[in-house]
Amino acid sequence: MNPPDRSQGQSPQERFRRLIDIGTALVSELDLEAVLRSVVEAARELTAAEYAALGVLDRDRTELERFIYLGIDDETKRAIGSLPCGRGVLGELIREPVPLRLRDVNEHPHAYGFPPGHPPMRSFLGVPIAVRGETYGNLYMTEKQDGAEFDDEDEEAAKTLAIWAGVAIDNARLYTKLSEHEAEVEQALRRAETSVDIARAVGGETDVARVLELIVKRARALVEARTLLVMLRKGDRLVVTAQAGKTGEEVRHLTIPAADAVFQAAMGERVAQHLERGSPPSEARLRERLGAETALVVPLLFRGYAVGALVALDREAGGTEFDQEDLRLLQAFASSAATAVATAQGVESERLQQQVEIGERERQHWAQELHDDALQGLAAIRISLAIALQGEGSGRAERIEAAATETVERLEGQINDLSRLINDLRPAVLERLGLAGALEALAEECSARGGLEVDTEIEIGESLSREEERVVYRLVQEALNNVLKHASAGSAKVSTRLVDHQVQIAVRDDGCGFDPDSAPEGRGLVGMRERIELLGGEIAVRSEPRGGTQISARVPVQTS
Repeated sequence: MNPPDRSQGQSPQERFRRLIDIGTALVSELDLEAVLRSVVEAARELTAAEYAALGVLDRDRTELERFIYLGIDDETKRAIGSLPCGRGVLGELIREPVPLRLRDVNEHPHAYGFPPGHPPMRSFLGVPIAVRGETYGNLYMTEKQDGAEFDDEDEEAAKTLAIWAGVAIDNARLYTKLSEHEAEVEQALRRAETSVDIARAVGGETDVARVLELIVKRARALVEARTLLVMLRKGDRLVVTAQAGKTGEEVRHLTIPAADAVFQAAMGERVAQHLERGSPPSEARLRERLGAETALVVPLLFRGYAVGALVALDREAGGTEFDQEDLRLLQAFASSAATAVATAQGVESERLQQQVEIGERERQHWAQELHDDALQGLAAIRISLAIALQGEGSGRAERIEAAATETVERLEGQINDLSRLINDLRPAVLERLGLAGALEALAEECSARGGLEVDTEIEIGESLSREEERVVYRLVQEALNNVLKHASAGSAKVSTRLVDHQVQIAVRDDGCGFDPDSAPEGRGLVGMRERIELLGGEIAVRSEPRGGTQISARVPVQTS
C-alpha cells in the first residue's frame, strides 16, 4: 500500500505546518519504540516515499543493530531474508553522517544490489539522526511516488524531521532512565517498609513458637518461595524449628551438620549462599533430599553470632529462579528475624527492646532522608520535564533541550546522594577495609565533600565484633556529618584508640560551637548515645560559642 500523498502539491507553508505538527507529536511521546516507529511513518509521509526505514547504530557506530521499516509486507520480508546491517550505500551514511540524495541508488559505486525478492528501488534519500551531538542512526527513504526524484524540499523536510527525532529520542531515553531511577527508589523504600513491618510484627513477641511462625510465613511471602525453613543451631547441628509452604515428613525431622560447606560459609563466614540450578550439591545434599533445584541460605546473625539460618527453596508455582533482589530482601529480613529469635530465647527483654526502638528510629530517619532528598528531587525533575513539554511556541524545542540537560545534571546529583545514603545505611567499607581503614576513608570522604581538613589518629590494633565496629564507625560518621552541616569549621580531628578493653573516641573541630545546654541533640546523636549506653559506654559533648566542639565517647569491647 502506498503512503498518503500529502507532500505532493503542498505549499512550503503547508509542509512547514505539517512538520511542526509532527514534531510536536514526537516530543510529547515518551515511549522510545513508539517514537522510532512514528519517525519512520513521518519520513514516509513528508517525502512521499514508498519505502522508509530507520537504522539504529550499534555501540561502536560501525553497523546497524536495529532496522525499523515501512512499506514492505511480511511476505516480501520473508522472501528477502535478513535485515540490512549497514553495508553498501547504507554504510555511506554510517561512514559519512551527512545527507545523501541519489537519482538511482543502483548507480552508486558502493551499491551491492538487492537480494532476490526485494522490490525495485531507485530514488534514494538518507539523513543522519543525532542525539546530543552523536550520530544515533539514519533515516532512509526510497522510491518517491510517480517515479519522481527526491528534491531539495524533501531533503530539507527530512533534515528537519531528523532534528525533531533526535530531540524526541533523547527525551524518551531520559524519561526511561528517570522511570528506572524512580523504580529503584521505590524498591529501596519497599525494603525499608518491609523491615519496619517485620520489626513491628515480631519485635514485641517473646513466645518462641509465635515468633518462629511469623518469621517463616513472612519470609516465604517475601521471596515467593515454595518452601521456607528456619533452622536453628543446636550444638553442632542445625535443626528445622519452623517451616512454611510445601513440606513433608522429611522436613520435620531434618538436621544438617553445622560444618556442612554451605552452612559453614553462610554462618561461619557470614556470607549468604545462592544455590542455582546446576550448582554443586551441598555435602548434606539439602536440595536433593527436599526435591528442590534452587535455594537461598541466609544466616541469622545476632551480635555477630549465627544463631541459625533461613533456607528458601524454589520459587512458588514453578516461577523464575531467585535473583539478587530476593537475596537482599531475605538478608534484610534475616537481621530482624535473628533479633526476634534471640529475644524470644531469653535475651534481656528491656535492653533488647531498646535495640528495637533504636533500629526503628534509624529506619524512620533513613526513610525521611529518602523522602526529603531523593523523592523530592525526583519530583522536581518530573515537574521540570512536564512544564517543558506543556509549553507551545517556537522556542519549545530549546526549552525541552534545556530541561533535558538540567534533568541529566539533577539525576547525576540524585545518584550521588542515593549512593551516599546506601553507604550510610550499610557501610560496606567496614567489610572491605576493617574499622581503621573505614575511618580513614570516611575522613577523606568528608574532606572531599565539605572542603574540611580532617586529621586522624587511629590506634586500634585488636579486632572488635561487627556490632562494636559499627557503633564506633557510626559515632564518628554522625559527628563528622554534624561538623559539615553545622560547625562552619576549617578543620577537625578524629582520634580513636583501644585502651584496657575500651575504645576511646574523640572528634574535635574548630568551628563556631554552640551552647550544649540550650541546643537539642540531633536524632543521629541521640541514637548513637543510646547504642553506646546499651553497650555499657558513655558519651559527652563539650562546646561553647565560637570555641569549637568536642564529642568524646568510651565504648567497652570484648577484644579477641
